[in-house]
Amino acid sequence: MTLRILVVGAGIAGLSAARGLRVAGFRPDVVEALPATMSPSAGIYLPGNASRALRLLGLDVPLRPLGDLIFRHVFLDARGRELFEMDVAALWAGVGESRALSRSDLQQVLLTGVGGEVRYDTEVRDLQIVEGAAKVEFATGAIAEYDLVVGADGRRSMVRDRIGLGGPATPTGQIVYRAVVSGGPPLTDWTAVLGRRSQFVAMPMGGRKIYVYADETSPDSPDPADPRERLREVFGSFGGPVPAILDRIEKVSVARTDEVVLPTWSQGPVVLVGDAAHATAPTLAQGAAMSFEDGYVLGQELRQADGDIPGALRAYEDRRRPRCVDVRDRTRERDRARDVPPSLRDPMLRRRGLRIFTDHYKGLVASV
Repeated sequence: MTLRILVVGAGIAGLSAARGLRVAGFRPDVVEALPATMSPSAGIYLPGNASRALRLLGLDVPLRPLGDLIFRHVFLDARGRELFEMDVAALWAGVGESRALSRSDLQQVLLTGVGGEVRYDTEVRDLQIVEGAAKVEFATGAIAEYDLVVGADGRRSMVRDRIGLGGPATPTGQIVYRAVVSGGPPLTDWTAVLGRRSQFVAMPMGGRKIYVYADETSPDSPDPADPRERLREVFGSFGGPVPAILDRIEKVSVARTDEVVLPTWSQGPVVLVGDAAHATAPTLAQGAAMSFEDGYVLGQELRQADGDIPGALRAYEDRRRPRCVDVRDRTRERDRARDVPPSLRDPMLRRRGLRIFTDHYKGLVASV
């Protein structure tokens, strides 16, 4: 059966959905409101279950030469003393490799899997369900009907808003800083330095570059006018590799993180994937992995449904929701543990950190 399918959004979730649909034998259209020149500039960390999902999508081969493999997570206190370490190679053994790489390189890998043109500078202005079909109005004034619309347009999803699937995203109170450092200190491990309601994470991402992800819990403060200066202010007293990395940082991006919690992810012929459906804080680095898995499962359920689109969307959500809820719950647990005062948290992590943090990933070792 030939279905008219539109994927709204050409970020990680949208391109993953498009690839999952193509693997299942469909040929979706993909539109993106932003221009093609808007290339992501930060890095990204993909745990083992993300690599497995890319393998299911048939995209593991082009990923292999990119970035750096991560074998250990090392946790340090604010002075740079070790709290504990995790053998992530053993954790994900038989599942997939953990890897840090350029976000733009990942975007290119995903684009190779779309199998058709992405229509950039193409904004969806309105979306309505009419007699079981999705009527889409574009900003150009053009109107088209689809058998299925996939909303992959992020935490502030227009598709979610237009179709009435839930309200706005809920702020988590975290401010996130991201940077890519060239020529920084030698670094072989994913390394987190934990402060008071803050953490500084750095990891090798290939090409003698380091990907930096840092955050602070600060729900009431205004957005920093100078993110680079704020990064130095919050983390300037940290030990470990932090001082040498801060000396090399030139450009910092900043964002506040949100959660999306919805009663349902679909209505009629419209479904949400990725952050539009189930965004969390990025603490467990599961955002991309959940999007890859969403795309694969959506395609498989649609192929098995023999034209019953609402039934396929229910089956997709039934498979995906428990896993995504678990990620949200474990993310909240991890953030609560991080925000315990260091005088209590650090001794606890030295004793039990490995067990606590390993448990956060155990549910993800099982296949999708």
